[in-house]
Amino acid sequence: MDPVIIVGAGPVGLTLALALARQEVPSVVLDEGPGKDEQRLARTVVLREDTVALVERLTGLPLDDAGFRWAGWRSMRRKQVMREIAFGAESSWSVERSRSTADSRSAGIPADGEEFTAPLHIAQHALTGALREAIIHERLIKVAVHSRLDSVEQETSGVTAHTRGPKGTWWRGSYLVGCDGPRSTVRKLQDIRFPGRTAVERHAVAALRTELPWPGEALLHRTPPWRTSGPSVGEVTARPLAEDVWRLDWLLPPGKDLVTPDLLVAWVRETLGGWSGGTAPAYELLDTGVHTVHHRLARRWRVGRVFLAGDAAHLLGALGTPGLDEGLRDADNLAWKLALAWHHGPHKALLDSYQAERRAVVAARLRAADQALPLLRGGGGLRAYVPGSARGHDALLTDGHLGRGPLGAPGAYPDSPLAPPHAESHAPVGTEPGAPVVDVRVTAEDGSFVPLRERLGRGVLLVVLIAPGTGVWERKHWVTAGIMPRLAAAVTALPHPAELLVAESYPGAAAHTVLLVRPDGHLVTALGGVRPADLYEAAEAALGGPAEAAAEATATAGSS
Repeated sequence: MDPVIIVGAGPVGLTLALALARQEVPSVVLDEGPGKDEQRLARTVVLREDTVALVERLTGLPLDDAGFRWAGWRSMRRKQVMREIAFGAESSWSVERSRSTADSRSAGIPADGEEFTAPLHIAQHALTGALREAIIHERLIKVAVHSRLDSVEQETSGVTAHTRGPKGTWWRGSYLVGCDGPRSTVRKLQDIRFPGRTAVERHAVAALRTELPWPGEALLHRTPPWRTSGPSVGEVTARPLAEDVWRLDWLLPPGKDLVTPDLLVAWVRETLGGWSGGTAPAYELLDTGVHTVHHRLARRWRVGRVFLAGDAAHLLGALGTPGLDEGLRDADNLAWKLALAWHHGPHKALLDSYQAERRAVVAARLRAADQALPLLRGGGGLRAYVPGSARGHDALLTDGHLGRGPLGAPGAYPDSPLAPPHAESHAPVGTEPGAPVVDVRVTAEDGSFVPLRERLGRGVLLVVLIAPGTGVWERKHWVTAGIMPRLAAAVTALPHPAELLVAESYPGAAAHTVLLVRPDGHLVTALGGVRPADLYEAAEAALGGPAEAAAEATATAGSS
């Protein structure tokens, strides 16, 4: 069968190629560039726990070596420290001691002792470099450099693409995925509208090497008290990288004011001096730029055998909301569905679910940001005098930057077309159906103890039995005891390959609860005990129902 054609060699396209390869699906990545990335320290990304785990699983490389884990988070308004968060040795966090637990909860933030993983701040060229390094050793991935797409044709059995370059080339594929950014050629060739808002936020950006009073901690400073040169700057963000390098972002007022080099240097000196007691510390300016945030959402993410992912499908990023994170989640969601269709034949319902699930999540994220923007950027009015409003605004911004709440938490698919019908044996657990599972320790089939996330992304369903006490015994002593033989037989009979895992515990789950987990780590259902018929029905629903016997219609006016 023909490979999957991936248009675009950014982080999303490269991640999708690796995710497909892990499921034995070949791909061709069309890279219009030379196959390497410009090193820009002013172009960085912040990744949350789930997307870091995804990239590390695919590359086999610890991203902490290429990026930087924040030691903490600090937010200020004028001269007042609003919030301090210290990430512990195990990447958990605790809220500042000066605020009571009740105040913390009313502000929408966790109390002391609640765990949260420190975000990873990494230069985008370092991230793509890690992905490219993994692809070098992957036999199922071909990268075609200097290959710019100019046409796409669909037939019943596949897709044909043509690229310009030193030699015009035709490529034959089973499916095609446009990961080619905001100006996506794939999206334009498929005549897909891309409505939204332009220039929601603009930031002047500088990467510099210096020492700040809070080493390793990210800072968000609203309405800083010092007088700024040029246009008024209402918000400054400082995010650390390794080796005393910082990325500083100044939120620019609406309009198209020119950010000159002299103006940017003045802002650097004023900002560093304001944070350091009046005298700016020595610094080395490494890179500069202007970052403009747009909010857009493609009307369709699928036209027959052609899909969109990443910035080709959506643009977001205001208020610290994750942009690249969502693109990586697109790739994770789409990869296992394409792999199943590639290996077992067209499956319309399963492939349609990619748009239904991912577009709904991103649309909700954009709505949350659009609702928060007037409150946070509206310029005051009566809202500025409402008691507690500043604290509530700070909580919203913290959500976006730290990856939680409506602005930042990984999305769930509660209304997915792949959700199974309600079963009487359904058992409530701490994770709602459709949400990402908690990364608990499990016993694998070979008897080893591994994080649950390590078993994802291989195209198989995961069945997790919650069995307290099994962790102190070797697997051979309990694998043939109690309910295990019956559960193992039920797993073997499922309509798709599945791996049986055992966990000592899971949040909110009683003993002998059975979890069914999709290949991308989202919970399908939780059942009370071994229920072979209910487990089979849930697995079949998670795969989109029975596979279709006939080939899928793939005309450009096809499914959306």
